[in-house]
Amino acid sequence: MIFGADIPFPSHCGIEEAGIVDGGTRLRLRPRPFHRNNIGIAHGGVLCTLLDVAMGSTCRVRFGKPVMTLDMQVSFLSPGRGVLIAAGRILKAGRSLIYAEATIFTEEDETLVAKGSGIFKTVEERTAAGA
Repeated sequence: MIFGADIPFPSHCGIEEAGIVDGGTRLRLRPRPFHRNNIGIAHGGVLCTLLDVAMGSTCRVRFGKPVMTLDMQVSFLSPGRGVLIAAGRILKAGRSLIYAEATIFTEEDETLVAKGSGIFKTVEERTAAGA
């Protein structure tokens, strides 16, 4: 569970909730060998997932509805080594569109690893049978 939602893929990746700070969610990832690329640092795909979940969970917590990602931009800034923390926050929200951003930094020394921004849309919750 990530902030009350059962989201299989982030759970499979080992992403954990790490609290809510200033209205934004914090997530933690302890990279394991399968999270790494061929040079031994966190793979860009897992960083993108972490950013997406940080932004999406912040939107969901704030508005109390599931969201889906419409657009996402990512910048990789430093190698992802050690335990990683992602922090999401909302920049602006309309009736159904939410603009958010997130950063990933190392837990040990707060080195900025990646940042992302995205546009999210609130959606109505569906059951597995109705999906």
